Formats: sequence, C-alpha cells, structure tokens
Amino acid sequence: MSATNIRDARKNLSALLEQAERGEEVIISRRGKPIARLVHVYDEENVRFPSRAELRSKLPPAQESAGDLVRRLRDEERF
Repeated sequence: MSATNIRDARKNLSALLEQAERGEEVIISRRGKPIARLVHVYDEENVRFPSRAELRSKLPPAQESAGDLVRRLRDEERF
C-alpha cells in the first residue's frame, strides 16, 4: 500500500494507476486525511464462485434428517 496527496496524485496519475493495476492499494489524502482509495477493479468474468457441491462439502454432517428435525421442533413447540 502506498499513500500520496492530491497534488502528487494529479502529477503521477499514470504511475498510480499502474500500481493499482498490479494489485497495490493507493491511498490519496487531502491535508493529511485519507479521502480515497485507488484499487484494481477485477473483471467480473474472472471472479469464481464456489459450486453448491463445494459449499456443501464444507458443512458438517447433519446430526438428523430434515424430517426428524421438523418433527422434533414441532413436538417441542418451537416451530
């Protein structure tokens, strides 16, 4: 992460954009206070979301079936 002020950001915008393109974060400040963050925008096509099977594989095994759970909750009057 690098930081710069507005005046330097205007002068060096191309270099700052190259930094962001490489994945670096650039903070731009005014009078010493951060006002903006320059970061790379990733192409949505490159974002990979996990499949349903991958998500399910990370869940702990069920202690009881859904039917048994509903029956138990009804018996306990919690449903």
